[in-house]
Amino acid sequence: MPKVKTGSGAKKRFKVSGTGKLIRRHAMKSHNLEHKSSKRKRGFRKDQPVAAVNVPAVKRLLGLR
Repeated sequence: MPKVKTGSGAKKRFKVSGTGKLIRRHAMKSHNLEHKSSKRKRGFRKDQPVAAVNVPAVKRLLGLR
């Protein structure tokens, strides 16, 4: 059986937390920030868990299955 390659885009975008959850960056943080409120931009700083429906696909890309 050959080795499974890690998705090179996925390894840059996702990490596994200490409890085993998949963590991602918040979207919408890269541009047009002058139009967004400070409160909204503060919320973008926090990492988000990957939605449950996407977890199997991301795990497969990271070679965790």
